[in-house]
Amino acid sequence: MKKSRSERLSDVLIYGFLVLLAIACIYPFIYVFSASISSAQSVISGEVILFPKDITFISYAKVLQDPAIWTAYGNTIFYTVIGTAVNLLLTICGAYPLSKKRLRGKAFIAFFIAFTMWFQAGIIPTYLNFKELGLLDTRTSIIIGFAISTFLVFILRSFFQSIPDSLEESAKVDGANDLQILMKIYLPLSKPALVTVGLFYAVARWNGYFWAMVLLNDESKIPLQVMLKKLIVEMTVSEQVLATADAMTEFSRETIIYATIFVSILPIIIIYPFLQKYFVKGTMLGGVKE
Repeated sequence: MKKSRSERLSDVLIYGFLVLLAIACIYPFIYVFSASISSAQSVISGEVILFPKDITFISYAKVLQDPAIWTAYGNTIFYTVIGTAVNLLLTICGAYPLSKKRLRGKAFIAFFIAFTMWFQAGIIPTYLNFKELGLLDTRTSIIIGFAISTFLVFILRSFFQSIPDSLEESAKVDGANDLQILMKIYLPLSKPALVTVGLFYAVARWNGYFWAMVLLNDESKIPLQVMLKKLIVEMTVSEQVLATADAMTEFSRETIIYATIFVSILPIIIIYPFLQKYFVKGTMLGGVKE
């Protein structure tokens, strides 16, 4: 069917807007990478706008030689992997019962779970709660303190509700209990939703810095994002890194910061394309209502 003039104009405007939006999203990544592989003088003088100038990878070499970076990287990986596993476990345990019509008091329980989406205790009461529980400056505070998202519980519940009840009934006829039904029927069929929810959790864990900054004082426990905050806001690049070369000619605090930023986001950039198909499918199916 031939499109009218107004429809063609509308398409041009929409595609033009999407192109501009894509450029606005991609440009910071390109600039950070270009600045990280440019000479210090080119970055300081403002010559780097899109493409790198006087390409050098010495900033990456110095970043990777800093033991503090590797410690923070290991902490971030630990919080992301272990934290996401705990998140998924508790989210499944919450979403599966809520997806069952036979659950007594289901509406009452769902209301109080949803209540936490609208009203939260606030930063100071939450901090005092961690303090009274003796969780300050511990890895447990980061793993357990943020172990579940109410929103994602309801997303996964909606997906579980979209699975036909006939599958559960057939399994019960064969003598399966609820745990077996969950493990052998619901979870295998929920792979797209689980990957989607897991990706939400993993990205939040990887990028999380505020509560880690508030709760953790020990430098050996802080994640990479807290270190980035110190680099960007406080400009506290390790003197061990800066002492090995002329900062004005080979690299500078700025190029070190850009290199650290790019190193920190690289894993998510690499992993996301492989999970994108599950992410899109899981988000759509998770929104289906009975």
